[in-house]
This record gives sequence, C-alpha cells and structure tokens, in this order.
Amino acid sequence: MRWRQTIVLLAWGVSCLWGCVTVKVDLFEEQKPLQEKVVSGRGQDKILLVDISGFLTDSPRRGLKSLFGGTDAARLKEELEKAGKDPRIKAVVLRINSPGGMVSGADLMHHEILVFKREHRRPVIAALMGVAASGGYFVAQAADVIVAQPSGVTGSIGVVALKPNLKGLMDRTGIEAEVVKSGRFKDFWSPFKPAGPEEKQLMEGIIADFYGRFLEVVAQGRGLSPDKVRPLADGRIFTAAQAKDLGLVDRIGYLDDALALARERAGLTEARVVVYHRPGSYRPTIYSLAPELLEWDPRFFYLWLGEDPL
Repeated sequence: MRWRQTIVLLAWGVSCLWGCVTVKVDLFEEQKPLQEKVVSGRGQDKILLVDISGFLTDSPRRGLKSLFGGTDAARLKEELEKAGKDPRIKAVVLRINSPGGMVSGADLMHHEILVFKREHRRPVIAALMGVAASGGYFVAQAADVIVAQPSGVTGSIGVVALKPNLKGLMDRTGIEAEVVKSGRFKDFWSPFKPAGPEEKQLMEGIIADFYGRFLEVVAQGRGLSPDKVRPLADGRIFTAAQAKDLGLVDRIGYLDDALALARERAGLTEARVVVYHRPGSYRPTIYSLAPELLEWDPRFFYLWLGEDPL
C-alpha cells in the first residue's frame, strides 16, 4: 500500500508543479484585424510607417515559426490595402532592416508596393536601417526615393540556394534514405545525398534566372543600365556612402529624414506618423533563419549570409 501512496503523492506533486508553469498558447487563434497607433506628429493627415525587418518570406509564419519574427508578403499586403482605404494616409515610409530572405517573398513585396503606388498615387520612401541587403535591397527598389542610414550597409545583389548535406551524418549513424521516384531528377537537391555535376548545372541555371531578375529590378528601380549594375552585383555589400556614390541609394540620412521627405513629397506641413499593429500579437526583437533552413524542400534566397540573424 505504501508504494501506491508514494505514486499518488508523486502524481499530485507533478500536477501541482505543471499547474504552476503551464502557459496557454493558442497557436491557431484567428488573427485580429490590424489597428492603427500614432507614434509621433500631429495633424489630420497621416504617414504610414511600415516595418520590413528580419527574414523575408512569401507567407505568414504560423505556429512556432511566428515566434522568430520576420516579415511576410501577406502582412505587407494587408497593411497596404488598409492604407489604400484611408484617404488621410498621404505617404508611406518603408523602414527596412533585413538581410533578405526568400526570393518569392522579396519579389511579392516589391510587387505589392508597386501595385499600391499605381492604384493610389501616394509617395513611398524607403528608409534603409542598419542592414538592408539582398532581398531587403530588392524590396527597396519599389520606392520613389531610397534613404540610407549613414552607419548601415546595403547591396549584396545576388542569389543563393542552400541545402544541408546529411550524407556523412547518415553514414555515421547508420541511417539510410529510401527513395522511389518517377524521374532521375525528382529528388533534385535532396539533403540526403551530395549534389552531382548535373544537379549543380541545373541549379546554376535556376540561379542565373533569378539573378537576372534581380539585375532587372535594380536597373529599373535605380534608372541604371544592366551593364552599370552588373559589376556591382557580385554579392558584395556597400556602406551607405559607397552606395550613394555608386547610385544605389538617393540620399544618406536617418528615419527622421525619410519621414520629412515623405511629408515634403506629399505636400504636407505636418502629419501624424502611424503604424499598424495586431492586438495581442507578440513581436520579438530577434529572429532566426533556423526554422526555414531546417525544411528540406529547395529554397532560393535573396539573402546576405554575412548577417548573423541572432
């Protein structure tokens, strides 16, 4: 009987301890509509400040992934659509602090900004913060003017495809991957085997297409010829001063300067600066690439790998 009493006491103790530390986290709760918050300024007219930071993706990062931050194209589209319905919002400032991310994510964000400008005819200013590289710089091409923070870096024009090669680890642990496929390239870029010469050649062709798209977007955004952009598009980063001299940004300044420029472009003497937020949302100050890189399907990135996301 004593051992039964011991088990009951242990079970009771564990349940009490669990009750003390349990936190309710509903990962599938329906998202609430965006709400507006005034952060500075005064007057009836408004300037929307849009945050584009962390790792850029094409779709919302739900569940546990949402804890790592980043920006997705769906959120940006939601903000721009809300701004488009508000006649008091006279301009938009994109606060970009990102090393880049998925090719599709950066491309969709760039597209949505162009659509907003075409439909609503309101000025858009890009304010490049500490890091606005690769995909972050790609998105900035949709702005009317690019203002770069003096101590920031930008550029890193290029594309990278990443995959882990687990073959050595699998050999040491005795794990094997069995594959049944309909064609010899169906398991193209699989992490369970090294990439052969033919696979690398195929991947280089895909990368070349995405790279050409990046060059085209920068050439159009900056009003430069592709031949002028190509020597700058080898993946290197530039300081704000270097980028200004090369024609990759328009001005050097801080976020306040970008907001002042937005007021000027919109013909305003005063305006409130507003942001959109989701009630009850958790916005961490760090972000991580790990959740994306641990997925096994091929991913293509406009991403500067020199920026430590942690």
